[in-house]
Amino acid sequence: MDAAGGGLKTRECVVYLEDLDAKGLIELPVLRKTGRPRGRATSIHYSEAGEPRPEREGMLGDVAPVALDLVTTHGERGLWRELVERYHYLGHKVPYGAHLRYLVRIATPRREVAGCLQFSSPAWKIAARDTWLAWDDEARRQNLQKIVCNSRFLILPWLRIKGLASHVLGLSARVVPDDWEESYGVRPALFETFVETGRYDGTCYRAANWIELGRTAGRGRQDRDHEHSEPVKSCWVYPLESGYRRRLGAKRS
Repeated sequence: MDAAGGGLKTRECVVYLEDLDAKGLIELPVLRKTGRPRGRATSIHYSEAGEPRPEREGMLGDVAPVALDLVTTHGERGLWRELVERYHYLGHKVPYGAHLRYLVRIATPRREVAGCLQFSSPAWKIAARDTWLAWDDEARRQNLQKIVCNSRFLILPWLRIKGLASHVLGLSARVVPDDWEESYGVRPALFETFVETGRYDGTCYRAANWIELGRTAGRGRQDRDHEHSEPVKSCWVYPLESGYRRRLGAKRS
């Protein structure tokens, strides 16, 4: 199974095979022991660059211009992981499948990191999204790769800049499709994200014109026994082009 950009979709294949094994359709061999324990978290190095800063309030114009810088170097990857681990309520986890990460930078009064973004492979099945698109299994299988999930979004907690979060989402709609196409060979037609109900209201997504579709059933990627142990989240989407429904094979206009 190849990704559109030519890379192997190793993690998706592993999850799929484990699911078939759990259903008794195949029998996987016993895992071989390796030097690195399976599922071990990536180590996080805490540094001075990730230390909290004095609180700052203001308007978007006080910090403009804002930029999204694609994470490409070892140092940037380390800082991104540290900031997300320290300040995002979900912490850092290695995402399934394809992903891109960004550091949000503000320029005034000095250039500094203001937050983190991650875009990654979409959820395989989401009732609210699939109903909205009127997808059947075949349409989803053929077009799922054209959806990209905003799986992490962090504005550093000491920055209280009105309008910054929604502005960053607007920037991502202009920046990420080009980067994703260059990296993976597929141009996204739709963004999706999930906001934990009871913790957040999705205010910045609403302000950035994302569409709220409904709520999840509280199941994660590995919920094979329908335990519904994950928090319920609201599902939001953002169309990236006027012909997104046609490109996604939607059966409802």
